[in-house]
Amino acid sequence: MKENKPAEKISIKDLTWKDVEQLRNYTTETGKILPRRITHFTAQEQRHFTKIVKQARNLLLMP
Repeated sequence: MKENKPAEKISIKDLTWKDVEQLRNYTTETGKILPRRITHFTAQEQRHFTKIVKQARNLLLMP
């Protein structure tokens, strides 16, 4: 019987525009970026995340 192991938590600073599935965890269904009060990112992490999401949108990987 296998033990349930928690998924590895990826650091926000390690995310790139290629990690679309991870990015979708922090956006709404319409593609809006969730605010810091919900994601609990630091200001630096939120700025980094915003840049990554915008890159993915420009490449048409995200709505």
